[in-house]
Amino acid sequence: MKQDKNNTKPTFLFGKRNYLFMLIGIAVITLGFILMSGGGSDNPNVFNPAIYNWQRIRLAPTLVLIGFAIEVYAILTKPN
Repeated sequence: MKQDKNNTKPTFLFGKRNYLFMLIGIAVITLGFILMSGGGSDNPNVFNPAIYNWQRIRLAPTLVLIGFAIEVYAILTKPN
């Protein structure tokens, strides 16, 4: 937060739209990591092939990368 000398009202570095995109990006990244987790087995001697399914190999990392791209867009967008 910056404070102007003439104006006592503090101003934020980013605008409302920037913060909205940042929250959306964090939500997409979190969803990607949630989809990436799991697939374990209760018995360590039994192999669970669910770790190689489409959701964990393709969808989740793609969502994480999209989330990071949204974050970059939110930072680089000019505030209103």
